[in-house]
Amino acid sequence: MNGKGWLAVLLLAGGASAVRAQAPNTARMEQVVQSYVAAKQFMGSVLVARGNEVLLDKGYGFADLEWEVPNSPATKFRLGSITKQFTATSILLLEERGKLNVNDPVKKYLPDAPAAWDKITIYNLLTHTSGIPNFTSFPDYPWKEPFPSTPEQLVARFRDKPLDFQPGEKYSYSNSGYVLLGYLIEKLSGESYAQFVQENIFTPLGMKDSGYDSNSAIIPHRARGYSPVPGGIANTGYVDMSIPFSAGSLYSTTDDLLRWEQGLFGGKVLSSASLAKMTTPYKSDYAFGLLVHTEGGQKVIEHNGGIEGFNTVLRYFPDDKLTVVVLANENGGAPEDIARSIALVAQGKMVTLISERKEIPLDPKIFDRYAGVYELTPTFKIAVRRSGDRFITQATAQPELQIYAEGERDFFAKAVNAQITFVTDSQGQTTELILHQGGMDQHAKRVGDVTPPREHKEVAADPKLFDGYTGVYELVPGLVLNITREGDHLMAQLTGQPKVELFAEGEKDYFVKVVDVQITFVTGADGRATSIVVHRNGLDEPAKRVGDAVVASAPEPKSHKEVAVDPKIFDGYAGNYELAPGFVIAVTREGDHLYAQATGQGKAEIYAEGEREFFYKVVDAQITFVTDAQGRATQLILHQNGRDLPAKRVP
Repeated sequence: MNGKGWLAVLLLAGGASAVRAQAPNTARMEQVVQSYVAAKQFMGSVLVARGNEVLLDKGYGFADLEWEVPNSPATKFRLGSITKQFTATSILLLEERGKLNVNDPVKKYLPDAPAAWDKITIYNLLTHTSGIPNFTSFPDYPWKEPFPSTPEQLVARFRDKPLDFQPGEKYSYSNSGYVLLGYLIEKLSGESYAQFVQENIFTPLGMKDSGYDSNSAIIPHRARGYSPVPGGIANTGYVDMSIPFSAGSLYSTTDDLLRWEQGLFGGKVLSSASLAKMTTPYKSDYAFGLLVHTEGGQKVIEHNGGIEGFNTVLRYFPDDKLTVVVLANENGGAPEDIARSIALVAQGKMVTLISERKEIPLDPKIFDRYAGVYELTPTFKIAVRRSGDRFITQATAQPELQIYAEGERDFFAKAVNAQITFVTDSQGQTTELILHQGGMDQHAKRVGDVTPPREHKEVAADPKLFDGYTGVYELVPGLVLNITREGDHLMAQLTGQPKVELFAEGEKDYFVKVVDVQITFVTGADGRATSIVVHRNGLDEPAKRVGDAVVASAPEPKSHKEVAVDPKIFDGYAGNYELAPGFVIAVTREGDHLYAQATGQGKAEIYAEGEREFFYKVVDAQITFVTDAQGRATQLILHQNGRDLPAKRVP
């Protein structure tokens, strides 16, 4: 629930009468936004205001692509983690009313909490320093995302997990902490989280176009969310909005968020003492639901958000009361780039667009001097190499990215707004690179060569060894490798990627045949892996074992045998079946074939293995139709991942 761009190594009453004015630099702001629209990287709404003076407030692209409904300032967008500042404000309101103290231990209000939480305070939850693991990074999270959950059930997902570190020891972004805060808000206020935020924030500030999002309610002017796919964009995946809860379930508009900024920083919501507390950073520049830091010599208070189909940014510069809001209904890093660039323009600073950078021809042999591995931090490296006439970079846990020369030592990316300068010594040897991105110049020393691809030879390995290697390994928060044994085969699946087989080239060394990736298992005395090292393109990326392997279903998938049935019975099965509010399986007949399509997913044929029992060939899932006396299905049961999920037929 927090969108991040490439190489991210760090991460109103009065408003209604705001004056809409043109400023000399508004045309340049418009040019900045349009460059991302033209590149098909942005759809959404943008607002820039200095105090009450609105410099830019406009929609771009479509709120609904299928009906070609344009985005506008009135379009409502899911906010993702921008929600967190409303949750933090709610906690401070409860503190002002004597319901809690942010320095209180959580167990004061949750006496049955586990012993591991004894030292966790509300302050730790607000500042992401509790050590409670982030439930949205759990390997099974994508499977549970479509199904509704109560706050108690959400908390149960992480309450018995061991802490990642001792409370207050360090910062680690955790949606779990903000879900727990929402749970406390409900417990102490006697209201639902949605009611509390509505009654205590949205209504008093006149934020009539904001609320808690719902999969079933009719919400006028709400945008549909989209995600990039090869060759274009598609409807995003489904998430039940009870899951993000107080960490990411709110929606709003650009105009309402201006009312929010004016209300919050204008003293209409919190006391000055509470606001000071909320905007004082603790670790890693994080305060209460807000990131507070200095950029270009100016203080900025901000947060971004990322959720299926939406990326959002809300920035406030208190020195000149500048508000920047970028809300997108297309996933990607463009909103962060747009927000940063138009803020610079509003401050009278120069911005160079990607489209304005000029690629020059460069002898590929010159680039060979720059090839190597560069270290930004001990856990984050960038590998630079040449592939023919193409110049390639790859950062830890990220995909390859081509860069283009705009000078002999200066290069830029086209896919993201980032540039690299190579620094050489008097002998022409490269000593470091400087990454220019997000308003920062980050130095990375050269620490080694890129290992050239080599041939890998498969050897026989005892499959019994695999049992010691299975598990979930975390590369970075939110990105895990799930390693499982399937009979005599060892399989690996990276978050969001298809499963691939690992082949032994040694007792602890394995390789993938379809891509140039190798894995080394690091084991204890008992032969059980405690971590792995992923080798790719010169990068050695360690990943600690964080849990048991997630297996699709406990038993081996049974084989399914297709049988012939009369296609006429399909007419009784065709229809829509609701698994959860807003999540429907549509069953259709096309000639002699029966198809099923779940919300936000592709259509797949299902095959009969009985008159009412059908199975998929593309995934390990089956469907049983429950029929009435006339043979018309009244519901279906989806059998998947060891679960039997009933879905009633709906109109």
